[in-house]
Amino acid sequence: MRTRILVALLAAPLLTLSACATAGSGGAGSADPPLLGAGAIPAPRPYSQADVHFMAGMIPHHAQAVKMAALVPDRSSREDVKILAERMAVAQGDEIALIRQWLADNNEDVPPADATHHVMDHGGMQHAMLMPGMLTDEEMAQLEAARGAAFDRMFLTLMIRHHEGAIIMVNDLFGAAGAAQDDFIYKFASDVFADQTTEIHHMQQILAQLPERSQP
Repeated sequence: MRTRILVALLAAPLLTLSACATAGSGGAGSADPPLLGAGAIPAPRPYSQADVHFMAGMIPHHAQAVKMAALVPDRSSREDVKILAERMAVAQGDEIALIRQWLADNNEDVPPADATHHVMDHGGMQHAMLMPGMLTDEEMAQLEAARGAAFDRMFLTLMIRHHEGAIIMVNDLFGAAGAAQDDFIYKFASDVFADQTTEIHHMQQILAQLPERSQP
């Protein structure tokens, strides 16, 4: 439902802009707008710096999720958590490849597939930052040290926060002026929103099944 609402809200201004453009494209007194000739291809919509920031920032975000998922097989006590982590690793690994290809095709800087931070240039100085929801080095070390039920609880809790960070990134993108006009960007970001929302719900269900923490 949230995804349908999001897409509907995003589509509305695009439809309004389209209607305005059509109304103003004919000459004075023209009853009908001009039509594209047969076989004509509409000009591609330009991408924005907000699009580049989103795509480049999603690489370290996804890369950390893949790294987190790689810890699961040797530490988790649950088969459903292992299956979930394997699917995450495959899906987000594939998405990293798509993002890097889009950046390369548009002659933008391409972060490495295993990037740990989003590197931005401010006045000639580079600044490395964690994207929303990402784990600190200390949190990653704690996750690596955990085992069994304690690991499962920590993994699910941190991965839910991680996914919520991706949703924040999508909402920031859609809220930026002139962003997500490129068809690939719009579809990719919408898919991230839908997939991460679905996985959050699934992880919350698993988390609710875990035994209560042992009292000291």
